[in-house]
Amino acid sequence: IALPLVIRTANGGGARFGAQHSQSVEAWMMAIPGLKVVVPSSPADMIGLFAAAVRDPDPVIVVEPKVLYAAKEDVPDGELVDRLGQARTVREGTDVTICALGAMVSRAVDAAQRLAGDGVEAEVIDLRSLVPLDVRAIVDSVERTGHIVTVEENPRLCGWGAEIASIVADESFFALDGPIVRITTPHVPLPAADVLEDAATPSVGRIVDGVRRSLA
Repeated sequence: IALPLVIRTANGGGARFGAQHSQSVEAWMMAIPGLKVVVPSSPADMIGLFAAAVRDPDPVIVVEPKVLYAAKEDVPDGELVDRLGQARTVREGTDVTICALGAMVSRAVDAAQRLAGDGVEAEVIDLRSLVPLDVRAIVDSVERTGHIVTVEENPRLCGWGAEIASIVADESFFALDGPIVRITTPHVPLPAADVLEDAATPSVGRIVDGVRRSLA
């Protein structure tokens, strides 16, 4: 049967709303069989992924990072429809693959630019869709770079980065030249205090450190 249902939900920290309103829920949703899960990281992605979700015959949850609601950018004129399950390479690189999602994509790009000053060229992949997941894009990148780092707002336990680590270990183990590194929030309720929230969520500095651990 077809069940063309679309659910929108606000997600994640950055707005100082505290533990009751700052959860990252995309990893929860991944565990529900039959439910597709997409997370936009830009206004253009929001339009294209939402349009694809509306046209999909299966139930889709669109997880919207609250901290990005104020983001602005030019978007193409006319109809914009993406394809669910297609990741996007936002920065090409040869030394390490960084997989990020939603609000963490821009931080991953900033970290890649900082690393470039040290001669490390990081490839940044915006996953955009967790179910279906673009496994081919991840595996192809890792087999070229030999290293992978995942960046997510979820608490570490059972985050989507663990699933990617498992896939890479199964599909590309012999291509790896260093450990798989996951950058996450701790397994704690997200604090409301700005200093504490910033300390808990992945930062550019933590991503840079994670890449260096992978390359060590």
